[in-house]
Amino acid sequence: MIFLNAFLVGGLICALAEVFQDFFKLTPGQVTCYFVALGALLDFFHIYDKIIDFAEAGALVPITSFGHLLTHGASALLESAGLLSIFTNVLANVSAGIGSAIFIAIVCGLIFKPKD
Repeated sequence: MIFLNAFLVGGLICALAEVFQDFFKLTPGQVTCYFVALGALLDFFHIYDKIIDFAEAGALVPITSFGHLLTHGASALLESAGLLSIFTNVLANVSAGIGSAIFIAIVCGLIFKPKD
């Protein structure tokens, strides 16, 4: 059942992104920004944690999880270390993902030849 929930929720998020891209004529970058903001908004209202409890990887893999992690980390830092800590350590939760994305982009840039 866990796999089915992950597949359905992850698929729903991706299908929603496709609908936004096709019907509203948005670029992939715009859809990415909107979904990061959507994940942050859902975390602000404590909804995304319930989605993660239900779907697990189906909610943790899509880009909405990035917004959730940013907001979740900022709120945890705000509670523990005060307002100034938000400006210094807000990317601590997502630093591994950002670092691996940069590394993979560099490796792909070295391996593949761009089109003219």
